[in-house]
Amino acid sequence: MENVNRRPLALALTVAGALARLAPHPWNFAPVGGMSLFAGARLRGWQAYLLPIVLMAVTDPLVGGYSRATPLIYLSFMINVWIGRRLRKSESPLRIGAAAMLCSVQFFLLSNFGTWLAFGYAHTWAGFVQCYTMALPFFAPTLVSDLLTTGVLFGLHAWLSRRVYTPERVPQTA
Repeated sequence: MENVNRRPLALALTVAGALARLAPHPWNFAPVGGMSLFAGARLRGWQAYLLPIVLMAVTDPLVGGYSRATPLIYLSFMINVWIGRRLRKSESPLRIGAAAMLCSVQFFLLSNFGTWLAFGYAHTWAGFVQCYTMALPFFAPTLVSDLLTTGVLFGLHAWLSRRVYTPERVPQTA
């Protein structure tokens, strides 16, 4: 009997997405948003939430990723996983792309809220606006990275689950 909890393709692609984070890349152009969305959609149960956090915790020291805003950044990636859970039975490029965009927006809002709280911005409305204004140039690379990573991971999984390991194929719904 096939173990329905085994998802070797999804697991391997999630790990590959996290490891791609170690490659040199421009600011805010990292595969973590798309990787966590993909994990939510294609990994089972607790693995969907635990694996992205473990991979972040392992790679953060290698890329200098820890800051006082890290808890909110990790929370943001857990929200990505939660959004991904809504894509478990979908291969719709439109739904997946919209989810990736939503993930980018919520990451921008939450991570910069953490930046506003933790760093030298005044805790006033003016400081809040200044923080988000200063962060605007970083949104485009995040969005492009999330869309690209999401497209690559979901696309590879769809192709591989049809050609290499068919038990992982996403069930088609009417």
